Amino acid sequence: MSGTRMPWAKAVGALAAAAVAGAAVAAESPRTSAEIAALIEAAPAGATVRVPAGTYHGTLHVGRAVVLDGGGAAVLDGDGAAEVLVIDAPGVTVRGLVVRGSGVKVEMESAGIRVLSGPVVLEDNVVEDALFGIDLRESPRSVLRGNTVVGKRLDLGRRGDAIRLWRCDDAIVEDNVVRHGRDVIMWYCDRLRIRRNLVEDSRYGLHFMYAHDAVVEDNTLRDNSVGMYIMYSADIALTNNRLTGNRGPSGYGLGLKDMDGLVAEGNLFASNRVGVYVDNSPSSLDSEGVFARNLIAYNTIGMALTPNVRGNVLVRNAFVENEEQIALLGRGELRDNAFARGGQGNYWSDYGGYDRDRDGVGDLPYRSASLFENLMDREPKLRLFLYSPIEQAVDFAARTLPEMLPEPKFSDPCPLMSMPAAGPPHGPPRGSPALAAFGLVLLAAGVGIAAAPVGTRWSVCKAARREASTS
Repeated sequence: MSGTRMPWAKAVGALAAAAVAGAAVAAESPRTSAEIAALIEAAPAGATVRVPAGTYHGTLHVGRAVVLDGGGAAVLDGDGAAEVLVIDAPGVTVRGLVVRGSGVKVEMESAGIRVLSGPVVLEDNVVEDALFGIDLRESPRSVLRGNTVVGKRLDLGRRGDAIRLWRCDDAIVEDNVVRHGRDVIMWYCDRLRIRRNLVEDSRYGLHFMYAHDAVVEDNTLRDNSVGMYIMYSADIALTNNRLTGNRGPSGYGLGLKDMDGLVAEGNLFASNRVGVYVDNSPSSLDSEGVFARNLIAYNTIGMALTPNVRGNVLVRNAFVENEEQIALLGRGELRDNAFARGGQGNYWSDYGGYDRDRDGVGDLPYRSASLFENLMDREPKLRLFLYSPIEQAVDFAARTLPEMLPEPKFSDPCPLMSMPAAGPPHGPPRGSPALAAFGLVLLAAGVGIAAAPVGTRWSVCKAARREASTS
């Protein structure tokens, strides 16, 4: 009897163990995006769909106006698909979702989130390990707020855009963090509001192409190849932005190409290869570019302009300890740009003049007439000899033999004696004591800028200030 019962008991035990193992395998089977799609399909239009915590695999298409809330714990993993999350309906909101794992084919523009119809709201999401991070196409009035976008760890030339807007008028892009992307780029977009974003370790922090009437404020663009590049655009206001450490092959803090109606006020351009680069901007005869209260400090070149640049006004900016304050790139002369308005010019850390009547404005103009700088602008390879005895010998010879002194690149008739309130509020320190001492050593060595002949009195500054105060 006992001999017949034992095999039966063993069989039952084996079946039970198999059932438990099968249940465990079922529990461990991967969840798919189809589960989220079913939740969306079952929800009424405009409802909030809360996605349970977990990782869901595959591409998700959202074609209904719902609020998709991942609660910060739901992960959508594309497993290398061309697109991970595709939104093809206006009125969709996606928040608190982690989206990752797009493909790597540039020709397919593999994306973490792709929006084909708007407006949409994307907020507090994380997009990581995606070739193109967030790609919006013809989705006006959309909002991108509080997202973190981290691109794939690829060479710069193989990366996709972290955020791309194509024909998305009236969009808002604010409080986002972007790392390891190519560009945050806006194509053919009008009336954008770009605020409080951080972009680092990318190609162009912000890139505008044919974008008009934008407000760009309080952004931090650091350690990119270029901080911001604006091309073929008009009427853009840059306020209180920080563009630092952008030192790629071009290395511009701000680059301008055929840009009309720029107003740049209260920005910081520091530790870039070139603080501000200007090429044919403004491009229209009836347009003006205004640079006011910007702090341009510790760059290799503070501001570089091509010889065809006309129509810019620089007033109350602070040029502090740049290796070269203003560079003229190429042969020609810089003219028809104003370095003062209303009797107020700019602050130059290497200004060697004086203020006899103590009104805060130098009695001598600030004139850029260094022979070595003139040669260096024509032959950039000569920068290798900057701060060397060769540079000092060239400039000493020019001061000794005035006929060798070149015509000034530009002149500020009303240089400020002390640094104005320039740059963003609550910005970083305006310079270390060591760098300031280094600048004093250079000034004592006679490197850089020559002042006007002693005794020249520029009463035009005083008259302009009186006129401005009474008008």
